[in-house]
Amino acid sequence: MEDYLRKNFAVEHKRPSEDALRRWRCAVSLVKNPRRRFRMVADLAKRAEADRKRRILQEKIRVALYVQKAALNFIDAGKRVQDNYKLPEDVRQAGFGIGADELAFIVQSHDMKSFEDHGGVEGLAKKVSVSLTDGVVPTDVSLRQNIYGYNQFAEKPARSFWMFVWEALHDLTLIILMVCAAVSVVVGIATEGWPTGMYDGLGIVFCIFLVVLVTAISDYKQSLQFKDLDKEKKNIVVQVTRDGCRQKISIYDLVVGDIVYLSIGDQVPADGVLISGYSLSIDESSLSGESEPVNITQQRPFLLSGTKVQDGSGKMLVTTVGMRTEWGRLMVTLSEGGEDETPLQVKLNGVATVIGKIGLAFSVLTFLVLTIRFLVTKALHGEITNWSVSDALNLLNFFAIAVTIIVVAVPEGLPLAVTLSLAFAMKKLMSDKALVRHLSACETMGSVTSICTDKTGTLTTNHMVVNKIWTCGRTIKIEGNKSEDFLRSSIAGGVFNLLLQSIFQNTGAEVVKGKDGKNNVLGSPTETAILEFGLLLGNDFEIHRKESEILKVEPFNSVKKKMSVLVSLSNGGGHRAFCKGASEIILKSCSKIINADGKAEPLSEEQRKCITDVINGFACEALRTLCLAFKDVRGTSNVDSNSIPEDNYTLIAVIGIKDPVRPGVREAVKTCLAAGVTVRMVTGDNINTAKAIARECGILTNGGLAIEGPDFRDMSPQQMEETIPKLQVMARSLPLDKHKLVTYLRKEFKEVVAVTGDGTNDAPALHEADIGLAMGIAGTEVAKENADVVIMDDNFTTIQNVDRWGRAVYINIQKFVQFQLTVNIVALMLNFISACISGSAPLTAVQLLWVNMIMDTLGALALATEPPHEGLMKRPPIGRDAAFITRIMWRNIIGQSIYQLIVLAILKFEGKRLLQLSGSDATAILNTVIFNTFVFCQVFNEINSRDMEKINVFRGIFDSWLFIMVMVSTVAFQSIIVEFLGTFANTVPLNWELWLASILLGAGSLIVSVILKCIPVDKSKEAATTKHHDGYEPLPSGPDMA
Repeated sequence: MEDYLRKNFAVEHKRPSEDALRRWRCAVSLVKNPRRRFRMVADLAKRAEADRKRRILQEKIRVALYVQKAALNFIDAGKRVQDNYKLPEDVRQAGFGIGADELAFIVQSHDMKSFEDHGGVEGLAKKVSVSLTDGVVPTDVSLRQNIYGYNQFAEKPARSFWMFVWEALHDLTLIILMVCAAVSVVVGIATEGWPTGMYDGLGIVFCIFLVVLVTAISDYKQSLQFKDLDKEKKNIVVQVTRDGCRQKISIYDLVVGDIVYLSIGDQVPADGVLISGYSLSIDESSLSGESEPVNITQQRPFLLSGTKVQDGSGKMLVTTVGMRTEWGRLMVTLSEGGEDETPLQVKLNGVATVIGKIGLAFSVLTFLVLTIRFLVTKALHGEITNWSVSDALNLLNFFAIAVTIIVVAVPEGLPLAVTLSLAFAMKKLMSDKALVRHLSACETMGSVTSICTDKTGTLTTNHMVVNKIWTCGRTIKIEGNKSEDFLRSSIAGGVFNLLLQSIFQNTGAEVVKGKDGKNNVLGSPTETAILEFGLLLGNDFEIHRKESEILKVEPFNSVKKKMSVLVSLSNGGGHRAFCKGASEIILKSCSKIINADGKAEPLSEEQRKCITDVINGFACEALRTLCLAFKDVRGTSNVDSNSIPEDNYTLIAVIGIKDPVRPGVREAVKTCLAAGVTVRMVTGDNINTAKAIARECGILTNGGLAIEGPDFRDMSPQQMEETIPKLQVMARSLPLDKHKLVTYLRKEFKEVVAVTGDGTNDAPALHEADIGLAMGIAGTEVAKENADVVIMDDNFTTIQNVDRWGRAVYINIQKFVQFQLTVNIVALMLNFISACISGSAPLTAVQLLWVNMIMDTLGALALATEPPHEGLMKRPPIGRDAAFITRIMWRNIIGQSIYQLIVLAILKFEGKRLLQLSGSDATAILNTVIFNTFVFCQVFNEINSRDMEKINVFRGIFDSWLFIMVMVSTVAFQSIIVEFLGTFANTVPLNWELWLASILLGAGSLIVSVILKCIPVDKSKEAATTKHHDGYEPLPSGPDMA
């Protein structure tokens, strides 16, 4: 079976090929209800049509952006504003001076003439009644939403519960059974009279109703979970100024007039115009298809929703929201076609197809055997020519049993159980601070063999404070209890002002007023720590900012590893450049150093060596090190070209920032290593800082290797092959180094790799990895968009939790498959053998439908939603090519099937004698006992399936309330069927001895399970685990370690 599945039902978990998707669709057959079975499967035709529409729309947008600048458009637009523009009455009454359509036209057509005629950004702000400094007044939000619209995109209306009922009724076998039930009622009344003749047919109808109801409820709840998760995936937090205070709001709450702040990696949340900014560069490829970034300036101030900030920073005025934006119209096409199906969903469609074909063959055989025996019996009694309505009813009953066998045999619930399990896992992970963006990520995480993690914020707390500063040959320790006077006196007077200038002028952080009226520092943790240190020195941020005019800013990025700014000094002293960043890089660009008098003097080699030792000393104490430097720019050549100098800087200070390791990270790393997952740190920090933190986290071991990015970059393929297995830390790395490492691990070492990232430049590595993990707090929107999972709390412990849930999903589906295949085999064989030998089936159509519900929907609810346990992280990862139905599973399936068939066969053929049944109702009692025993065998086998290897199957049973609820409801309803619904289900009430016998025979499967688990299974030929290259010993496996 595995070879057949690999050939026809194998797809990549990430970006599967069109051919693979079409191949498995062609291979699927015997689908009872295509509408339900393929509800979570991508519609390739719809997707192709959506792609075509999207390309047409992008081309239109591209034409609008790049071709529409012809003079005619400008003339027409100008004429339209001056002559024809009329303010809508509802807008006028609301107190605004411009309508939504006019605002949308100006920005989308990039119409500078209309923009200027309306008074530029100040004029537009006035017309939408907003202050460019204080922003929107909160009480105006609902009014603005009524006039200008909501920042939400059109979505398909959610499907109601009755739609799921209707979908469940499309099951072909259920339709056939309903027809059979109708015929049975008509024929039954004709032969047996009212109401006795209608009971058999009504029993089938009642069971169908129950199956449809339970199926619809389960599917409807799943759809609600996916809807909530989908909304959360699209939610973006944006920074705005409202009522004079900086605050974070959801993208859905954004209104026209909001003042929005943009920085590298952000998605532009709505159409708008630039208020102010530095070096703002926008990637419009998602909207127009053009890969060339666009520079946004006062001469080209238009920003379009859905585009990405590639460089720089800025502040914008929102002019158009929601479906009035081009992005809104484009988003409608993005949701068409659905998400790619996961590898497990595809594989289980294959399993369902194979079992379905076998079930169909047994169904036809059973019908033929029952019919032939019936005809032979009539012939032997000389009644072959005499036919009555009763005979027709018998044949109809045989047909109903055959159809019901198909209902039981075709495991429609297998692929849907994957969806159920994934939905449950995604919901639980959401509450555990992990947002799963792609379904397949839940599965793949269980196979991860290598995690490449960032340091800052993931392994550390990201709560940074300046701990030490070195300046003028002296190291000063910064302690919270020391006063600002002490710090001022510790730093030489001539250096003090320069230090403050370099902190306050060259910063990506801001001091803003919060809702509580207090000043807060906003920015990245590193920027915040440095600015808070400047404020600790007792100076006013705004006063220093006003001393100079900022001419140009080069924001920090992970390639340059520095931030630079060019300012014009207020005292007519020309221009000055400040830079700060990675200590080695800044030190290399310095040729001078500041002395205690505040004068620059040449930097000697001896001083350079001394400063390098200081940097290394700070780094060995696990401090992040940065250097601050400046350069006075004489003349106008540099300024005129608007370029910031790259070298000949004067060093001011070395700063050491403390960022403690997160609590629980060391234990999480230890758990990963015990689970066969190698953890590698990839950071842009100093190598000594990285090594100190890696040792503290338990990542860097005695035999491990720590190298720098430039060394890794220059390695030959052969050197990489020797180095990567021992590599545990890579410092001073670029995003491209991370991408190269991930590619090598995946392609050369065949590892399943998870990688973390937060910056825009991390997007290629996140895209390349098997699992891309973006940071929810520090991560940019570009990083999140390219990730499979967003770690909402930026914590490594959460990553380990995602791994645990990934393993749980895979194991849970295996448990369910083991349980369902056992029921399939027993139901098929029991009815077939009985039909061959006795000419009747012991289980009726109604009973088989009830068994199908236990096996399908309720079984999936019980087994596919079990939470993970600690034992999962003591076994190796699931291999990329591991056999899904393992030999251990086959051992359990075959063993349990043999036990159940023996028990049920003995009851069928020797039951009356063994149970001492006599009288007219002996056969009815025996058939009820067989049915009852069969159901209890499944109940106890469901408990057995909780653990496929370990003997103690009751461990953690009370942690899964859903499992307990399913067990209790199954037993309760079975009791009702037997004791009270006998008329419909062909059962009779049983005494307590027969109830006890049924339960004990079912419980016997627990003892059989213990015996089976003691039988050793050779796993040598199964691709059970992925080969490791991390130097760790292979993990033990088996019943004791499962």
